[in-house]
Amino acid sequence: MAWTLAEIAKHIDGVVLGDASFQVDSFATLKHASKDQISFLSNLKYKKFLATSSAGAIIVSAEAASLAPNNAIVVDDPYVAYAKAARLLNPVRFYNPGIAASAVISAGAVIHESASIAAQVVIESGVEIAANVVIGPNCVILAGVKVGTGSRLTANITLCEGVQIGARCIIHPGVVIGADGFGIANDKGTWIKVPQIGSVIIGDDVEIGANTTIDRGAIEDTIIGQGVKLDNQIQIGHNTIIGDHTVIAGCVGIAGSTTIGSNCVIGGGVGIGGHISIADGVILTGMTMVTKSINSSGVYSSGIPAEPTAQWHKNVIRYRQMDKLVTRVNELEKKLI
Repeated sequence: MAWTLAEIAKHIDGVVLGDASFQVDSFATLKHASKDQISFLSNLKYKKFLATSSAGAIIVSAEAASLAPNNAIVVDDPYVAYAKAARLLNPVRFYNPGIAASAVISAGAVIHESASIAAQVVIESGVEIAANVVIGPNCVILAGVKVGTGSRLTANITLCEGVQIGARCIIHPGVVIGADGFGIANDKGTWIKVPQIGSVIIGDDVEIGANTTIDRGAIEDTIIGQGVKLDNQIQIGHNTIIGDHTVIAGCVGIAGSTTIGSNCVIGGGVGIGGHISIADGVILTGMTMVTKSINSSGVYSSGIPAEPTAQWHKNVIRYRQMDKLVTRVNELEKKLI
């Protein structure tokens, strides 16, 4: 479906420069867009592509508007505007209500008549599926699970006993929510399993990336707040609490009984130790290792970026000599005093 620039500008709170009646039907990058497509510039390092772009229109900030070769929509934040416009041009697929013949549904499950249940889905007793929920193929929903209005489970997802999913959530393929946490006790050299009797509670408007796992609580629940966005292949340990509107990038590992505040940003590959707290508004850059609580908002980093191996070996040797160096400096300071 094609949209006029005037319609798009209204949707994203922008101002059209050029032909407001011009129509576009899809998004593309500046480099590869055609005249029937719209693009955007959010990072000025890509402005070199503006002059040669064939895009019919470009979403830009005021400072870059004069560089647009054709039509433009001027906005305060081009990336946010792009996100909103892309949703307009790429509406969510409509799913017909109903239950596939191959789905296995317990008589004790309650499923709203507007829900869509795909092939090979298994739903156990006590499950509650709200209005306009979409359950994709091969999903397994165990006893007592509740799925809120308008949520979508794409495919091959497992929701274990008692898990609660809020409204308008999106859960991508391969996600497992509510499997047992890593609870074990050592009895004279033998590991004994600790029963995991809590569950997982997911807030509204949460998105969970492919193959992410969220463990159930040992006694109390694991809790994911409102509007949290989780990337692919994240591990969240038992009894973890994640505050509202926090975003977490791929391959992050969070050990159990950790509390993460609201509006945090956690970069890819971060490791977070257990039984610690992270304040609201904390930003952890990629590959950071967190081993103790962070009590103030701000940006935190750790780790050594990649460098030639020979230089890395020298730096490691110097790091190991740090204690001796500090001792020598202290002795010299005493002599000077």
